Amino acid sequence: MALLPVAEALRRILDGVEPVAIQRAALINCSDLTLAEDLAAKYTQPPFDASAMDGYAVRAVDLVALPVTLTQIGVSRAGRGFQGRVAGSQCVRILTGAPMPDGADAVVIQENCDVAADRVTIRDGTVDIGHIRPRGGDFSEGDVLLHAGRRLDARAITLAAAMGHASLAVRRKPVVAILATGDELVHPGTTPGPDQIVCSNPFGLAALVTAFGGEPQFIGIARDTQQDIGESVASAASADVLVTIGGASVGDHDLVAPALEARGLKLDFWKIAMRPGKPLLFGRLGAQRVLGLPGNPVSALVCARLFLVPLIAHLLGRTSRAAAPVIATLTVPLAANGPRDHYMRAALDQTTALPRVTPMPSQDSSLVSALAAADCLIVVPANAPAMQVGSAVHILRMDF
Repeated sequence: MALLPVAEALRRILDGVEPVAIQRAALINCSDLTLAEDLAAKYTQPPFDASAMDGYAVRAVDLVALPVTLTQIGVSRAGRGFQGRVAGSQCVRILTGAPMPDGADAVVIQENCDVAADRVTIRDGTVDIGHIRPRGGDFSEGDVLLHAGRRLDARAITLAAAMGHASLAVRRKPVVAILATGDELVHPGTTPGPDQIVCSNPFGLAALVTAFGGEPQFIGIARDTQQDIGESVASAASADVLVTIGGASVGDHDLVAPALEARGLKLDFWKIAMRPGKPLLFGRLGAQRVLGLPGNPVSALVCARLFLVPLIAHLLGRTSRAAAPVIATLTVPLAANGPRDHYMRAALDQTTALPRVTPMPSQDSSLVSALAAADCLIVVPANAPAMQVGSAVHILRMDF
């Protein structure tokens, strides 16, 4: 099977993806969920003309000649507005957030007034429209302000509450089952035996899945037998996505593909024209999509960033807005690239107008410490010529 370009691999992975089911959730429980339907305001905000300052509600016509002394006829407070009407030479004490009384069309801040009993002398009557928040100045009833596919962060939830919604239609979190494979792997906290290493990939992948809106489900470490792998795969049958780690290449002990095919996998591809991460497997087990990631930690997380993150986004209906490419300049020269796209771990310096980027000294796909030190990937296209210091490159943030 020929190496597949990255863009074509992603197209195949996302082909025909339908968003997961919609459910109703109380607003207080909607943090980081995804809105499933466009949301319209139930109310107008603010519902009345309101004062933005502490001061006095007056008629602007009474401020033509200053100073002027007006009679205070009442008080308008937030939640308890003044019920009368302001007539000539009258004013109402008004507090921030309180409704403007009938007849008044301006607010004079209290710092510009002298008060004696019910007599208010206005020394400076400059009328600032910012002193009044007009009815509907934020939004009006029926305005659609939040759209399907919006991640419900603190700002969106605040707006939904102000719009009058106590619950929202949201997408359930896609379940991503994660299966590690390999006789050499032991769980963190376990002392490795001879020829064994600590299993780290599932935990990083689970964090990535969580960061991008999915629900990770770690189903363990399968040993290098088709039976053990097959039984583990069967236990994840209800997941939306199955991610396997390791064993997706063509070695004698690379048993993931045969074990999956024995369970009914329809294999689409298993080699990508990229580095790190060439041996990436993709297929379907019924409605379930299966990604077989390489075993090296860097390869696994880079492939997950490129392919699993967009898949989760499509399952959530978060497909309306594509991120613009990020441009940075090189601080070191790069040699000409080979026939595969290269995703180089790098450090980003954003202290300059145009960010600068420096590749990690080693691009070995097993170096977890270098991966943790990097905060972006330099995207070097296949067969790209050598680049000098200051050359512009595309980068992909590792925002997980």
